[in-house]
Amino acid sequence: MKRKNLFHYNSKILKVSQLAAIAVYDYIGKKDETSADRAAVHSMREELNKLDFNGTITIGEGERDKAPMLYIGEKVGTKKSSLNFDIALDPLEGTKITANNQKNALTVIALGNKNSFLNAPDVYMEKLAVGQDLPKNFLDLDIPLEITIEKLAQYRKKKVSDIVICVLDRPRHNSIFKIIKKKKCKKFLISDGDIFGAISTAIKKINIDLYVGIGGAPEGVLAASVLKCLGGQMQCRLIFKDKIQKKRALKMGIKNLNKKYQIKDLIKNDAIFVATGVTNGYLLNGIKKNKKKFTVHSLIATTKSKKIKFVKSEFKI
Repeated sequence: MKRKNLFHYNSKILKVSQLAAIAVYDYIGKKDETSADRAAVHSMREELNKLDFNGTITIGEGERDKAPMLYIGEKVGTKKSSLNFDIALDPLEGTKITANNQKNALTVIALGNKNSFLNAPDVYMEKLAVGQDLPKNFLDLDIPLEITIEKLAQYRKKKVSDIVICVLDRPRHNSIFKIIKKKKCKKFLISDGDIFGAISTAIKKINIDLYVGIGGAPEGVLAASVLKCLGGQMQCRLIFKDKIQKKRALKMGIKNLNKKYQIKDLIKNDAIFVATGVTNGYLLNGIKKNKKKFTVHSLIATTKSKKIKFVKSEFKI
């Protein structure tokens, strides 16, 4: 009998993501972010607790005092196994998107061996991400963005004006928008959900060359897990607004508050990454329902396969 390992759980983690998406279906377009998120969280926790492993939430819904379920440090699984895994998840990436029935809401989960994921505090993170086939250590947050764009155009054999840059549409990115305008690059704005923004750089059909901006640190770790699977690159740095956030980060084991993180620092070991579409998006189709049958569209990527697989599944519920 073959000994179980991380990759034995590919289909099981896929199902966790799919059922969480289905749980959200009734809340799409209902202007109720809280109920949509709660449905995804409850489903994901319920399904994880059916799996034969010892799981620890390392990226979750927040710290224990702020999240009743799937909080950082929560133990999940049947515990009837000697296998120990870390879990990073965002049960509903894009709660506002879901509530308004807009593009690109996802359920997201990653599974790794013990101590695979950076214990990222729930703070902002400065991020740069690119796809495959670039020189090692291509990205540097301390190099002016204009220079990074020019270098990228050179390696991609494109005009600077043809470089597509994905940015989260927030006032805090006004300085980035000015640079994009100055360089005459193409801007790809997203309203929410910057996991998609980062991973899209490694998926050629979407045609995004660079992701740049400030978003959540937990989402940065999740994006890094799929970029590791696909051979992309990412560099990040945590941003703290006050001494309380810095103190919490130090307590969680962050030793250097100014560190520039590469993918290998964010994802230290093998990983499985799964996302399922909730609403229609650039990457995945949203959930479809026909009477009692749900059709869901997912993607799965692993560090073993080094490629992305799209999966269409049907559930009768």
